[in-house]
Amino acid sequence: MAMDQAPLLLVKKPAATSTAAAAEKEDAASPRSIAEAWEAFLHQSERLWLIAAPITFNILCLYGVNSATQLFAGRLGNLQLSAAALALSVVSNFSFGFLLGMASALETLCGQAYGAGQTGTLGIYMQRSWLILSVSAILLTPLYVFAGQILRLLGQDDRIAAAAGEFTLLILPQMFSLALAFPAQKFLQAQSKVAALAWISLAALAAHVAMLALFVSWLGWGLPGAALAYDVTSWAIAVAQLVYVVSCCGDDGGGWGGLSWEAFRGLWEFAKLSLASAVMLCLEIWYMMVLVVLTGRLDDAEIAVGSVSICMNLNGWEAMLFIGLNAAISVRVSNELGSGRPRAAKHAVAAVIAQSLVIGLVAMALILAYRNSFPVLFTGDGEMQAAVGKVAYLLAVTMVLNSVQPVISGVAIGGGWQALVAYINLGCYYAFGLPLGFCLGYRAGLGPQGIWAGMLCGTALQTAVLLVVIWSTDWEAEAAQAGARISAWAGGESKPVKIQGGGGGDLKEEAFRV
Repeated sequence: MAMDQAPLLLVKKPAATSTAAAAEKEDAASPRSIAEAWEAFLHQSERLWLIAAPITFNILCLYGVNSATQLFAGRLGNLQLSAAALALSVVSNFSFGFLLGMASALETLCGQAYGAGQTGTLGIYMQRSWLILSVSAILLTPLYVFAGQILRLLGQDDRIAAAAGEFTLLILPQMFSLALAFPAQKFLQAQSKVAALAWISLAALAAHVAMLALFVSWLGWGLPGAALAYDVTSWAIAVAQLVYVVSCCGDDGGGWGGLSWEAFRGLWEFAKLSLASAVMLCLEIWYMMVLVVLTGRLDDAEIAVGSVSICMNLNGWEAMLFIGLNAAISVRVSNELGSGRPRAAKHAVAAVIAQSLVIGLVAMALILAYRNSFPVLFTGDGEMQAAVGKVAYLLAVTMVLNSVQPVISGVAIGGGWQALVAYINLGCYYAFGLPLGFCLGYRAGLGPQGIWAGMLCGTALQTAVLLVVIWSTDWEAEAAQAGARISAWAGGESKPVKIQGGGGGDLKEEAFRV
């Protein structure tokens, strides 16, 4: 269908008049001078950070729960540190990535539906995601039960694998909390109702540190005490989010209309969309997880795993910031495309990429300046501190690459490009970066530095390819595809919504497929 004229797409009649009114606004104007471009940048930055700041704070607090757990484990000894690092960075990250990816389908569906004014569908989408993620958590349970054996098969040291297996089994309840928490987060993020998430996570982090001090330090329960604190904190977060959704989002246009049998309809199609999102995100999250696994096969595995895990822990703090930006730009892009404002979506993308790159460069400078100091925060062992200092240069480069890559993934989720990005990730990460890292680390004898450097090359290639994809995107066609997706999923009474702007490309047949 040619787009020489502004197309009309049938979408469900909006339920919330305030959001519907937003859809009728004119699209953002194309900047004609440097001053206008700067003004557009400031406008988009303001709108972005109003969403990103609470989300980022929420995610940083949640990551602080993981980091605090590793900090207390590290004070018990190097074996306990490596065991907790494997359990949290490998096994738990595996399930975390998969469940978060499954829930990310809500970012596309809820964000675009909210932009089009269809708030009544958001609660149904969330309930479908609860069902699908709960089944997924059950299917992932054997990974926790047999974690020790799996880690041994992957070549981990027997002592480390046994300790990690015991700790992993103890944190199994935490995984099931994610099946409820993630859909609730996406439901709230799509509507920019993110302040509550920040307050809940702050309270949870404070309570978690207090429980770790009580269970691990004062009562002397060791790693089992750390696991208990981890489980209690995660379930407290999930329950608090559900209470907020039910109590505060049931007003007109709030998105929550109570439990409904509609959630059981179309589960298979919803599951397929969720799976596409999961594959895209998992290929990204699991990639750096493999770095920890490969270092476990080197000589002196305890030092190798511990040093890389400490760097990954610190890198994770920066990554949480950009996962927050990932969620924020996903909301901005999906809302604007759902509202039929393609140029506004394009401006939001340009603003977030520019800011992310600057933040990444600042983080790199800080790591290089304090490369011999920050290891003290994680371990008192001098040999471990020296090992961390040797790989800190690679950590600095990782900080830059991981600043741009997550926000590009957020753009992909907002636009519904999950399948395309999954193929790109598979080629750049696993067909190129991983084999190169293996060759440098083992064949060339460069150890952890070689494995990490090779995998960074895969990240650099993936980032470059996605930047080219974004540069060549026809945003008018993306807005039209968003309208078709909303119509396909919503049903019911429809009315035409005009896509603002014109020109550019054909609307592909695939755009109408769920």
